[in-house]
Amino acid sequence: MTHLLDTNVCVAYLRGSSPSLLDAFQIHDSGDLAICATVRSELIYGALRSKEPVSAEAHVRRFLAPYPSLPFDESMADLSARIRARLASTGSKIGPYDLQIAATALLYKLTLVTHNTREFSRIEGLLIEDWE
Repeated sequence: MTHLLDTNVCVAYLRGSSPSLLDAFQIHDSGDLAICATVRSELIYGALRSKEPVSAEAHVRRFLAPYPSLPFDESMADLSARIRARLASTGSKIGPYDLQIAATALLYKLTLVTHNTREFSRIEGLLIEDWE
């Protein structure tokens, strides 16, 4: 594994809304990509809240199938808290789910693939790529 997919990247892929993103997925082997439990939760939640939850959830689960789902554990919780405290001390905040996603990428030493570079770029040491 070399890359962790953020929720917004997965949603854009599922919607087929970004040709450059679709191309990037073709270039990378599925063994290079991972999902974390937080992103998995957000994607399934979004599917369940859609107009057609049964088919949307099935679509999301088919998308998720080839990728390992990394758990959010105590080490990530601790790192997430440290990142949050560091950002708060500078008057900068990011969302709690984004903190969890960033902590997962940092602990597994993965590059985060996101279109939300503005928020994630505030996290020291986090490698980011925007495929859109």
